[in-house]
Amino acid sequence: MKVKINQEKCISCGSCPSLAPEVFDFNDEGVAEVIKQDVPKELEEAVKDAIEFCPTQAIYEEK
Repeated sequence: MKVKINQEKCISCGSCPSLAPEVFDFNDEGVAEVIKQDVPKELEEAVKDAIEFCPTQAIYEEK
């Protein structure tokens, strides 16, 4: 699984790093970013939750 964030849509709510801190973090501008592009199997469920709960739908799985 690969995941990306549309940083223009991000409102820095903090849900993604709180659900999957191994995959998401905030950059120097305070916007969420992906820090681990290739998501390990054991973190996929947390990343799927982050995708589902993102209020602006900024997070998406790369197909």
